[in-house]
Amino acid sequence: MNDLINPHKTQISLEKKPEIAFLPTGEELAVLSLTEKIGFHLADKMNRGTWKRFWSFCQRHIGSLWIYLATYNLMNVYGLEHFERTNVDKPVLLVANHRSFFDMYTVSSVLFRRTTRPMKLFFPVRAKFFYDSPLGWFVNLVMGWFSMFPPFFREGRDEKKREFDKFSLRRLTDICKRGTAHVVGFHPEGKRNLSGGTYDFLPAQTGVGKIIMAARPQVVPVFIAGLGNDLPKQILGNWRGGEKVRIHFGEAIDLSEFYEKRDALRTHKEIADFLMLKIGDLAANDKERFGK
Repeated sequence: MNDLINPHKTQISLEKKPEIAFLPTGEELAVLSLTEKIGFHLADKMNRGTWKRFWSFCQRHIGSLWIYLATYNLMNVYGLEHFERTNVDKPVLLVANHRSFFDMYTVSSVLFRRTTRPMKLFFPVRAKFFYDSPLGWFVNLVMGWFSMFPPFFREGRDEKKREFDKFSLRRLTDICKRGTAHVVGFHPEGKRNLSGGTYDFLPAQTGVGKIIMAARPQVVPVFIAGLGNDLPKQILGNWRGGEKVRIHFGEAIDLSEFYEKRDALRTHKEIADFLMLKIGDLAANDKERFGK
């Protein structure tokens, strides 16, 4: 932290280790509780350098295995070649619908087990539970190998946490902008759709559009169906004939028309809505095969 006080020293450090360019300021950290600060610093360290490579290895060879064992009789994957065609030297943003806790876990298992492409996964997450208690830190480890990062703390009317979320947005934008093998999972809807049907979506939020305008990553749409939120039922269904799990990957989305527009809230919303249309196209394909 002392490096932040000395601009010259910071500049030298950034030239050697550009990944430290995005650190929270003292003012941003001040709004977090002690437990939240410890949770953040732990996850931040685990998502850099050697630690990130180690946890990515664990995801590929350990984490993906248990998800495979819980879904292999039900799993159907379409369009994986679209993801495989992406450039490994430029970050990829996976944008998917959201109905289950296990959406991105399942997608990550498919990517690790069915491709050999290098990957460092990041899943931005609401910080409540995952960062405000040691149990949450443990779940982040055993479920995501610390990939549930960066955290966004503001909940409800707790406006003071918005200060830290400024950092999280900067960090997420940087992850989406640069970094070999970066793959970011994102839900434009912002939260799980617990009331609509399989092919219904919540309105897209503007945040994903803001990040895309700033970072301009490769963007691949994903539609996920067949997953529930009851873990024991989901696992038992693999052997008792549960609903088929379907994951559809679409072609990388050309967003160049939006980059010519003004970087404003309206454009961010237009991008977000366009992404949901692309996810909807994949949903329509699924409905033709599996819909009733």
